[in-house]
Amino acid sequence: MTKRVLAVIPARGGSKDLPRKNILELQGIPLIAWSIKASLNSHYITKTIVSTDDEEISEIAEHNGAFVIKRPKNLSDDTASSVSVARHAIEYLKAHNEVFDDLVFLQPTSPLRTSEDIDNAYQSFMNSDACSLISVVEIDNKCLKSFIKQPQEDYIKAIHDNKYAFTRRQDLPLTYLSNGAIYIVTVPELLKNNNFYAEKTIEYVMDELTSIDIDSQEDLAYAESILKSKDAGK
Repeated sequence: MTKRVLAVIPARGGSKDLPRKNILELQGIPLIAWSIKASLNSHYITKTIVSTDDEEISEIAEHNGAFVIKRPKNLSDDTASSVSVARHAIEYLKAHNEVFDDLVFLQPTSPLRTSEDIDNAYQSFMNSDACSLISVVEIDNKCLKSFIKQPQEDYIKAIHDNKYAFTRRQDLPLTYLSNGAIYIVTVPELLKNNNFYAEKTIEYVMDELTSIDIDSQEDLAYAESILKSKDAGK
């Protein structure tokens, strides 16, 4: 039986660091439209919705082919969690007789994540026994050799494992950082544990360029330069 897969793209109207960032243009296209296009071009996603509190974002989302869910006021400030937004979308659609097996959560600030990334990640997820998947970028594993010191404590301790602090770097495990581009989780797992991260979670590794997260004007300019370089290389 083919699974029903829901893609949720969260897009508040407010943003402190970069005002109106979700609709700022990247190569003449609103930022949110990049994620909508990637979702709609996926071979696995059944329905693409944008959760927003903003009328202009709603209009852009609908114009680009997404279904819009009006986000309630209590989920529209910067303290609302991504999980709460995802749950609201799932419960809203269930109330309208639409039920899904898996959730793909796509932040609109990751415009260089493609439909191929989504499909490759979902294929990996389907071919595993995992309950969730998180897209990541590999980082230098020397961070495992770090020490921390808590306030009001006298002594330092290893950040993770005492043995790692004195292990050769080539013998350390790989380390990854979540890049925020793709989260996949079964709907029952999300509703049960209220988290995108499950006990059985696998990774989907992306490179540094496609992992860019737009949070400043500099990030937007950098993404523009990456895309121009790609166009020039065609």
